[in-house]
Amino acid sequence: MVYITRALVDVLLDLASDADPDRVTTGVSITPAGELEGADGLPPETPVFTDFMLPNLGNAVNAVFGVDLSTPARQFQGRFVSHPVRELEVTKRDDLAEVVFVAVPPWEYGERTFAAFDRRGDRQPLEVLDAHPPEQSLGG
Repeated sequence: MVYITRALVDVLLDLASDADPDRVTTGVSITPAGELEGADGLPPETPVFTDFMLPNLGNAVNAVFGVDLSTPARQFQGRFVSHPVRELEVTKRDDLAEVVFVAVPPWEYGERTFAAFDRRGDRQPLEVLDAHPPEQSLGG
């Protein structure tokens, strides 16, 4: 089972919508369920995708090769890719990771428009959680 927060799904779909008709690719990372509010019932060590790196849509290297050369890949346990004119599947053009999230239009959450795949391109069971990191104060 792959877990992702609803907030992250919403942000990724917004990125895809804003970039359409171009594709978006970006790294996504996890937080252990034990550090999240609303992830009750999951073992504390369960990885939940919670964060993303803002894609640099103006970088020609990223746009051509789909690779972010400025950030070590090990910081991200997954990738998000949008396919504005493709099927809901992993393609040879996609940056592979342990987990690859793929979205297709219309840019809204649904099993026909947003899915998780493993690095071989096999669809994985996905659960969207209404979980979030605890509120943090910026003051000291």
